[in-house]
Amino acid sequence: MNIAQIKHALFKKATIFQTGGYRPTEELGESWIGKVLWEKEGETIPSNFDPICTMFLYNLPYVPKELTSYQLLTLYMDFDVFNNLDRDDLVSFFKINCYTELDELQKVNKQSKKIKPFPLTPVFINNDAPAWEDSDSIAPAIENEILRLEFEEDIEYYDEIVEKIYATHKIGGYPSFTQSGVSFGEEYPFIFQISSDEKARFNIIDSGSFYFFYNPEKGDWIVYCDFY
Repeated sequence: MNIAQIKHALFKKATIFQTGGYRPTEELGESWIGKVLWEKEGETIPSNFDPICTMFLYNLPYVPKELTSYQLLTLYMDFDVFNNLDRDDLVSFFKINCYTELDELQKVNKQSKKIKPFPLTPVFINNDAPAWEDSDSIAPAIENEILRLEFEEDIEYYDEIVEKIYATHKIGGYPSFTQSGVSFGEEYPFIFQISSDEKARFNIIDSGSFYFFYNPEKGDWIVYCDFY
């Protein structure tokens, strides 16, 4: 394989989110960091869970197939998660709500006490690549071809193959960085990440991210945190 063929085999599609950049309306279809704007009537969220984000899915340029039946995702987090990062699965510190119908929603205005809220602008990308340190995300055949080119032609993965590592809020693609050996199997593919956000004043340890893996058959999640 040459470099172009490796890129074609390696790159994945995703929707990344840019923080701010336009005047918000808080209407249906608008995604947010630091604020939850919609819920079902009668839903209750424990007081220790902070509203983290609103992500409308139906109007995004790309969503993974595991989420195509959902219209909206909202996320709450217990900030005590930062005292428990040694756990293998952090899902108990998150409330992840997925909605299939929009007409069942009511408008709310739940704003984070610790994150400065901003609207999110979705952007389509088709060149998402994994960090080399996270080699478990690279198929062995592709990894071998990259290693061959590094040896035979003295190329560098980050210079000649990777166009950008998107360490930002993202749906689809690859986790921007996980430790080697971290995998939850094919039953739990990577779905989205919430990342450190300077504009929203949200830092995950050392510019890290929370990564969300979903089993659509069981309807349950695994949450993992990592950082450089």
